[in-house]
Amino acid sequence: MRCPFCHNPDSRVIDSREADEGATTRRRRSCPACGRRFTTVEEAVLAVVKRSGVSEPFNRSKVVAGVRRACQGRPVDEDQLHQLAQQVEDAIRASGVAEVPSNEVGLAILQPLRELDEVAYLRFASVYRAFSSVEDFEQEITELRMRHHRGGTPPLPGLQIEPPAPRRRGSARSPSSARDG
Repeated sequence: MRCPFCHNPDSRVIDSREADEGATTRRRRSCPACGRRFTTVEEAVLAVVKRSGVSEPFNRSKVVAGVRRACQGRPVDEDQLHQLAQQVEDAIRASGVAEVPSNEVGLAILQPLRELDEVAYLRFASVYRAFSSVEDFEQEITELRMRHHRGGTPPLPGLQIEPPAPRRRGSARSPSSARDG
């Protein structure tokens, strides 16, 4: 490491500490030539490779922006969005790779979003997985119901889609006239 004061190409590490929950390493250094001390911060860069082949640094705010659209009108606050983005980044970093394809970022979003809000999950999944028919939604809702059945937790009210009650044939009375009469 080059000394920022005298530009000596060598320095000695005096102390190393992890910061930001292990995401960065702070090193206190000493220059053997001038004797001055300085601090360096090392951070592993996580890059996202887009479909076009362009590589760019991972950006948590892009995850938040994409998920925010899916959560529009849902009871999800900004703190939850930022926590989800942190979970996504942690999951990607845990894979141990320095470059990850953009579709892997999308896959890493799906699970935490499903746990956060199932309606937002369906919205995001419908775009991300390019749902092309009602059957795609029905299949995903069936999988969500199966997951709830196995886990014992009830689905959100927005997912309790039940088929309409069968109508009786031969009755010309409307539902409102049946209640009144």
